[in-house]
Amino acid sequence: MSERAALRVRLDRLAREVAKFGAVGAMGLLVNMAAFNLLRQTTEIPVVRASLLATLIAILFNYVGFRYFTYRDRDKSGRTKELTLFLLFSAAGAVIENGILYTATYGFGWDGPLQSNFFKFFGIGVATLFRFWSYRTWVFRALPAREAVQTAESFLEQRRAAAPDRVGS
Repeated sequence: MSERAALRVRLDRLAREVAKFGAVGAMGLLVNMAAFNLLRQTTEIPVVRASLLATLIAILFNYVGFRYFTYRDRDKSGRTKELTLFLLFSAAGAVIENGILYTATYGFGWDGPLQSNFFKFFGIGVATLFRFWSYRTWVFRALPAREAVQTAESFLEQRRAAAPDRVGS
């Protein structure tokens, strides 16, 4: 395979990964924002605390989506380590996300419903960039190339063995 073709394959893989990450992230965004607004409108919980609770709910939702959809083909050994790293990087993302909301709310006094939603959304966007990098780099690590090739070869061998003989068709 030429360098250009190899680059094309890598870019296609990255584009699929970004699309899957985005799909799970979009659903997580809806969960996060819905929980945030529900908490804001139905309780007396302060803005940033409501945001932290909504973020926690979204983190749990996103883990399931990332593990079983976006990164389902990634290394599955060491789930305890994976979950620990996921929660660690999610917590860092929560600090980024809610730090922006905190600064807007308590630093500038922008705490109206529209302002809170804007800065919550903006914080999620900034934190998402960090999360994408950290999850794909540290949490949901790619299988080593040798193991991936062996997995693919064994899959193909199983398919060939299960397929009826098509000679003469």
